Amino acid sequence: MNKPEGKYAWTATVGEKGQIVIPKQARELFDIKPGDTLLLLGDLQRGIAIPQKGMLSEMFAAAFEEREESK
Repeated sequence: MNKPEGKYAWTATVGEKGQIVIPKQARELFDIKPGDTLLLLGDLQRGIAIPQKGMLSEMFAAAFEEREESK
């Protein structure tokens, strides 16, 4: 089975404290370093997503722009 280009899948085990380890290949691919803050998004129907680094500031900017425009 050929995987689509640019698509990846990994597994992670949840520890007793609810922590997961992001696989090394994923950390390298997405430039995730110790101390980085990641955003977790959850949807009961679709599951959990971890957007790329930098998306947090983009999401906040978009949210605040919408509020400013609606005033």
